[in-house]
Amino acid sequence: MESTRQKKVARLVQKELAEIIMHHNAELAPGKMISVTTVRVSPDLSLAKTWVSIFPSEGSAAALEALRLSVTRLRYELGQKVRKQLRIVPEIAFFIDDSNDYIDKISNLLKE
Repeated sequence: MESTRQKKVARLVQKELAEIIMHHNAELAPGKMISVTTVRVSPDLSLAKTWVSIFPSEGSAAALEALRLSVTRLRYELGQKVRKQLRIVPEIAFFIDDSNDYIDKISNLLKE
């Protein structure tokens, strides 16, 4: 069960990280659209598990790897944006949110 503080920090991290990724999207994953879909923060607020949706999904592993390689710069920029609200900027771990691919697959199966 997430606490109210965890939920607030998760929403803040999701909003600010989405803006940062949108700003750097051309160099991270050219030709792809990256959306931050979900953020879950650990109880001690030190880790933010971040799920991203990458469109088109072909080559999403390379885009995820680019995000993981630039995590220190993204965390620094996040810290610059939230330094007034948070004492500790959480570590960021990226994961692929493949729910849209799953929905498309189910939809195509139902059409047949």
